[in-house]
Amino acid sequence: MLVCMPDFALESRLDGAVGGKTAGALERAFGMHTVGDLLAHYPRRYARRGELTAITSLPVGEPVTIVAEVRRSSERRMQNRKGSLLEVVISDGQGELSLTFFNQAWRIKDLRPGRRGIFSGKVGEYRSSLQLTNPDYELFDDEATAQMTAEANANLPIPIYPATGTVASWQIAKIVQLVLDGLGPVPDPLPDEFRRHRGLLPARTAIEKIHRPGFEDEIEPARATLRMHEAFVLQAALLQQRQFVRAMSATRRAAAEGGLLERFDAALPFSRTPDQESVGDRIARDLVGDWPMNRLVQGEVGSGKTLVALRAMLQVAESGGQSALIAPTEVLAAQHVRSIARMLGPQLAPLLMPTLLTGQQPAAERRKAALRAASGQALIVVGTHALLSESTTFADLGLVVVDEQHRFGVEQREVLRAKGMAPHALVLTATPIPRTVAMTVFGDLDVSTIRTLPAGRAGIQSFVAPLAEKPAWFGRVWDRIAEEVGKGHQAFVVCPAIDSDTAAKDGADEPAAPEDEDDGEPTRMRWGVVQAADVLSRHPAFSSIRVEILHGKMPSDQKDAVMQAFARGDIDVLVATTVVEVGVDVANASTMAILEADRFGVSQLHQLRGRVGRGGVPGLCLLVTEAPLGTPARERVEAVAATTDGFELAEVDLTLRGEGDVLGDRQSGVRSSLRLLRVVADADIIAEARAEAEQVLDEDPALQRHRELAAAIERRVGSQERAALAKN
Repeated sequence: MLVCMPDFALESRLDGAVGGKTAGALERAFGMHTVGDLLAHYPRRYARRGELTAITSLPVGEPVTIVAEVRRSSERRMQNRKGSLLEVVISDGQGELSLTFFNQAWRIKDLRPGRRGIFSGKVGEYRSSLQLTNPDYELFDDEATAQMTAEANANLPIPIYPATGTVASWQIAKIVQLVLDGLGPVPDPLPDEFRRHRGLLPARTAIEKIHRPGFEDEIEPARATLRMHEAFVLQAALLQQRQFVRAMSATRRAAAEGGLLERFDAALPFSRTPDQESVGDRIARDLVGDWPMNRLVQGEVGSGKTLVALRAMLQVAESGGQSALIAPTEVLAAQHVRSIARMLGPQLAPLLMPTLLTGQQPAAERRKAALRAASGQALIVVGTHALLSESTTFADLGLVVVDEQHRFGVEQREVLRAKGMAPHALVLTATPIPRTVAMTVFGDLDVSTIRTLPAGRAGIQSFVAPLAEKPAWFGRVWDRIAEEVGKGHQAFVVCPAIDSDTAAKDGADEPAAPEDEDDGEPTRMRWGVVQAADVLSRHPAFSSIRVEILHGKMPSDQKDAVMQAFARGDIDVLVATTVVEVGVDVANASTMAILEADRFGVSQLHQLRGRVGRGGVPGLCLLVTEAPLGTPARERVEAVAATTDGFELAEVDLTLRGEGDVLGDRQSGVRSSLRLLRVVADADIIAEARAEAEQVLDEDPALQRHRELAAAIERRVGSQERAALAKN
């Protein structure tokens, strides 16, 4: 007797399962390569054959999939060109939607009044009416000859998939059906006892039920099972990477009695905060541990993360080890070098020789800096992406410090680490991270938090200037800045672009536009540095005020000169892009006006605001926006004005934007491609999955007895992501 073997496994190539043409379309549309990729493309909702979708709520310009009924159809010859036009009107009983087909008159036989089906296409408008042009559709088999079958299937859930203009939901559904029919047993990544204790489904059953449920109540158990799969496999992958790091041998970097670190601490003109002390002690222990430190330090703007990092650099330097600090911008890198040299003072700075290395330095200056790094003369090297260059080498790289991790990917961090022999790594961020995001994005790192701010901070007050309701307030914004300058203080004016007329060309210096930026108000003023500086040059109150501009397209030496002049007090008002977002520390700066504040994200507004109120001078932040009340853009701005607590704002940001945006694809595919898992709603699931994954890896580090989990990690973490995670 012949036994038919199943055709497909999750790791099977997609072209072997569905054919090359279909596989190519799925790869272009969704990046799918394997059967597992296809089956992890879960339905976003479910419709029923008896359901009619609310047509009036369809978003113009978006691809949609709806269940609807044909009301009428007609064919006519086109007036201005050859051929015919078929118009079909579908309805939900309240609104109507036109389907337009060019030169496809034969479809009128199918699309008869009373027929129901699934229709997919991009919503357009024609003469104030909604329409789909040449849409894809699949009609239900509900003719009189199949009435009994239709009634039996009336409540059968219909999966509606995330689709594109080239691959419709119903087409994905057909492909999934084909693949499921040939799918063999699916290995279960969850330990049997854990799965049974949680009341979860076997893996094969969960995949079957989420794609073709027989009843509505079968959907949620399938989702719950696959949500736990996602959390468990992801946490296991991240913990395994932490395990890899801990399997390495590290060079112990101990502080010597009476050495550099003790001399530095003795000269500090202030006492460290309790958080700075506890985090510093934790780092000091990490540096003499058996494996390389891999720690994330998160803290509010101005909480003293740089001090903590510098003390770690001093401890490493005591054994002759070098530290490399990578910063996202040249302005910040230069600021770090000056700040570190000032903190070290005239006794220690010559011994550590803090050196700047960036891509825009003059060739001779850059060669000199590179030679200092390669020879080991510079024990602290600060730079931008130039540090990642193959030509940049170190004599004994003992510590890698990444400032503002959200600006860098895992790959870049590990490229820098590869320049040493398993160096320690310290990651800094002033963007507070919710607990579940920390577990999901930085699960391979140990996390420390600095919450307390140094004494003597006067605090910041934030106000929204709502120009949509009160346009006259704009004049008051300029007057308020002039008043602060009149008191001897300095101010920032931050713009979302260099030149609003050529904003698209300056993308590298601007924030990403929020999704809701296009709010149907084309008359709103767009502000660039050029436009704002021009307005101030003609403003009567600014006739004797020294105004300068700063943006990322300026030559490196010019940017540095402007920043130093502002720090000395030679400039009263600095009109800048987000190049001042991080690291700029001018104690006399009291005021910041952020123009078009609704074009920035919550964390970015919080970071920018942190540039003022850093000394004994009270800070004032004016968030200028034309976004109407009730819009998501306005909600972001109001949220920032309501609190200066970055940790509270991080939760708000996560809620407003969703984790896909917050995680960001820069953190590598392993961390951002969440399917069913939601880091806010599923916090308990993530924590439970992490605890179970830790137990499994403690008992079976090589996953010899958990082959199914090992295979799932291999599928979940592709070769590129694995290389990025494991590269050291």
